[in-house]
Amino acid sequence: MVNALAQVPANFLYALGTLRKARCRSELRLDEIPAPARLAPFAVALGAEVTVPSGGTTGDRGRSPVHGPAAMALARSAAAGTSAGSSAGDADDDGEELATGRFILLHDPDGSAVWDGEFRIVTYIRAQLDAEMGNDEMLGSVAWTWLVEALETHNAPYRAAGGTATRVLSESFGTLADRPASIDIELRASWTPASADVQAHLEAWSDMVCTFAGLPPLPDGVSALPRRRRN
Repeated sequence: MVNALAQVPANFLYALGTLRKARCRSELRLDEIPAPARLAPFAVALGAEVTVPSGGTTGDRGRSPVHGPAAMALARSAAAGTSAGSSAGDADDDGEELATGRFILLHDPDGSAVWDGEFRIVTYIRAQLDAEMGNDEMLGSVAWTWLVEALETHNAPYRAAGGTATRVLSESFGTLADRPASIDIELRASWTPASADVQAHLEAWSDMVCTFAGLPPLPDGVSALPRRRRN
């Protein structure tokens, strides 16, 4: 926030308090990051990332199979462990990144006709898939469905929601030609919360980041990443 604390509206301070109460999954690391200064008079931003530990395990792996980016990362981790032996377990690193995201809460005490309210939540999520999985035609609509169903599952009332799902193809050439092609799925979305209580909105969004990462369990009614198609 760029404004002094004494100048911060009580409504925004209340919203910040509800964010602090949010309970997010342990696989998700959430940190405050610099907020955009030009989008609204008051703003707070959080950055998130989901990683698989270098040992190749996840907290939920024993209960339910992972999918998508998590399954790919665990397979690579297992292969590396087989070839490198015990030395792989000695490395002290943060693991492999599965998905990243940003959660931004904007507040304009005068309200906004575009937002249809005084608050607006702006989010971004990105995860990398292999090219075959990422080429699924339904991937964009599935990503949007995750957002809608996550908000409904967490009973986070909202209005005026909008978003864009994008697939970004990465191909390597020359000395990097052996690197397999991959596709990143990106979802940029925003919506207006029904009140200043945004705890459920952050919890819903954090679950969605984990869904992008391919981590179980998936809430009832939420689709998994598109499976590989068999010829």
